[in-house]
Amino acid sequence: QVRLVESGGGLVQAGGSLRLSCAASGRTFRSNAMGWFRQAPGLERVFVAAISWHGYSTYNADSVKGRFTISRDNAKNTVYLQMNSLTPEDTADYYCAAGNTATPRLSGYDYWGQGTQVTVSS
Repeated sequence: QVRLVESGGGLVQAGGSLRLSCAASGRTFRSNAMGWFRQAPGLERVFVAAISWHGYSTYNADSVKGRFTISRDNAKNTVYLQMNSLTPEDTADYYCAAGNTATPRLSGYDYWGQGTQVTVSS
């Protein structure tokens, strides 16, 4: 069992940066791949980034490549999403998730956090 709690969301101006954190509890965190997803109002939840359990492999959605970076600190049971050059199109609720493999598919994750809201003003 893994419990996930996101933090770091908020209001930021376009061009600004935020770093989201996802703190995990549970002894299996170090063996879990982790992912970040986002859901804008009225839209489906979509993949943002994922990282393998050891952190050596990362994947990003095309929409965030070059701007967002996923990382993890297994000693702190935490995964991060550094978001730079934010635009209003990045406004959404951001969710972290834990699963067996780093995949862009929502169905590949067994555990989900409650989300943190990110609002980017123009």
